Amino acid sequence: MRIAVTGHSGQVVLSLLERAPAGVTVIALGRPQLDLAQLKTIGPAIAASRPDIVVNAAAFTAVDLAESEEDAARQVNGTAAGEVAKTAAALDIPIIQISTDYVFDGTLRRRYREDDQVGPISAYGRSKLEGERAVAAATPNHAILRTAWVYSPFGKNFVKTMLRLAETRDEIGVVADQAGCPTSALDIADAILAVARNLIERPDDDTLRGIFHMGAQGEAVWADVADAIFTERTALGGAPVRVKRIATSDYPTPAKRPANSRLDSSRLATIHGVRLPQWQGALAACVRRLLTTEQTG
Repeated sequence: MRIAVTGHSGQVVLSLLERAPAGVTVIALGRPQLDLAQLKTIGPAIAASRPDIVVNAAAFTAVDLAESEEDAARQVNGTAAGEVAKTAAALDIPIIQISTDYVFDGTLRRRYREDDQVGPISAYGRSKLEGERAVAAATPNHAILRTAWVYSPFGKNFVKTMLRLAETRDEIGVVADQAGCPTSALDIADAILAVARNLIERPDDDTLRGIFHMGAQGEAVWADVADAIFTERTALGGAPVRVKRIATSDYPTPAKRPANSRLDSSRLATIHGVRLPQWQGALAACVRRLLTTEQTG
């Protein structure tokens, strides 16, 4: 299986490269070879990699910056996603599109299901929803995987930020009124590989296509995640760090965040046979890896 994945250095791309088993080749396509801001580069780069499936993992992910640069976010997350899907359609291969909880407004009291009404409250969310719709319009041979609260040993993410702050502080204020499913990019990579194999091996099974939620089991607020990070850090010899639980209003940001980012991932388990692990174990493993390999910078 040959998987062409957009991007060179994103969390999901690097996780796919690490997790790909024998017999699976992951071709990471990034700038300048493939530049989502330059539509003309997309088709030739993907075609040249001779893939069996395309994963569109690259994105404009600077959520707050997107508020002032929405056109750029829409170009990368919306228009370019459609172009990637058109290329997949022309090659007669499936596409997996990585999307986000930010397509919802976060006001539901329960976990979000795939058929719940979308209503993004940020420029980033609007651009990702535009991408979902562009992919679906370009080809029926797609699986759109919405995930949330992604972290890993790679790139910039909440876990690495907390570990960095813990080096100089003994108390850190963390939002306690936003709930979600903290999800490891390494687990996401495993899920993508399983979904990709299903799509390739069962080309006529329409039930495998469409939108799926892909989050870790369990749920937490950000302050819970920080507590778990610092507990693991202390167990490894780090100085204790207290978590001060604060409200979203105490930590204003340019972009609004959904108060509820909890995703119901049961459809992915039922149809694709994919269920991500509980978030606590995956998080602890990530913290241990970061602290023993000094990758927190």
